[in-house]
Amino acid sequence: MIFGWCFKKYADILDELLDYYGGFEGLSRKIEIRCFCIDPSVKSSLRFLRTTPWAREKVESLYLYVLRQKAKQKP
Repeated sequence: MIFGWCFKKYADILDELLDYYGGFEGLSRKIEIRCFCIDPSVKSSLRFLRTTPWAREKVESLYLYVLRQKAKQKP
């Protein structure tokens, strides 16, 4: 579990990733998780992430990557 994960809701993190990658299509290219590829919705994705540790780890890793990329872009 990443530090601060409990402070930021799963929904907020998923929303941020969806914004960064332009929706589920872009996100599913980065992480091949079925809930992002087949009939995706925020509700079903959150349910899956809350109950599936390996998927949550992948999302956490990608979220940390996105945070680093955003930090690099700031002047």
